[in-house]
Amino acid sequence: MTRHSEQQPSETPRSWPDRLRLPLCFDPDRLAADLAVLDAQHWTAHFVPQHYDGEWSVLPLRAPSGARHPILRIAAPPDQRDWEDTEWLRASPYLQQVRDAFACPIGAMRLMRLAPGSVIKPHRDHDLDAEHGVARLHIPIATNAAVDFRLNGTRVEMTPGSVWYLRLADPHGVINAGQSTRVHLVIDAIVDPWLEAMLDRACDGLLQNAAFKAEAR
Repeated sequence: MTRHSEQQPSETPRSWPDRLRLPLCFDPDRLAADLAVLDAQHWTAHFVPQHYDGEWSVLPLRAPSGARHPILRIAAPPDQRDWEDTEWLRASPYLQQVRDAFACPIGAMRLMRLAPGSVIKPHRDHDLDAEHGVARLHIPIATNAAVDFRLNGTRVEMTPGSVWYLRLADPHGVINAGQSTRVHLVIDAIVDPWLEAMLDRACDGLLQNAAFKAEAR
């Protein structure tokens, strides 16, 4: 299975819910082990300071090709096409396996760290939705029960190792009211037939779960 699929997205317009847990799961302990190695590296403060209070920082694992300035390694124009693995991904054997588990093209891949007591203010990331061709995927690595991630006003609870598609073109924000740092692996994946199938399978799981709950009432 290759992450550099040349398949093109379906020409039929598609739509999915604002949140979906994908049928993928990664080992929380191995994710945490790679994070422990990287945690002492120099993380870059998020480049949009008006979006947060406290400490929100980024470590790029895949960055725009040729970028060397820290800000340019975590921020790219919407039309960026060429990406490269960074030295931090090359030092992370399990995170490389995570990358390779996605059989669709991958753009940015970053670790995003939110310190205790910090807040990401409600905002939108325009065009960051599967319908526009880019799906932002979140994989929690470190979290706590007091992390409150809200999407369209409703909480999304994510456990370490789970994989979530979140339509972040919609309003969203995060409060880390806990005593520990919250770190997510965040991947910008290009929507191709493989990823469409994963999103569809996640939708099927939602429908089956809803039907089971209705029958149990």
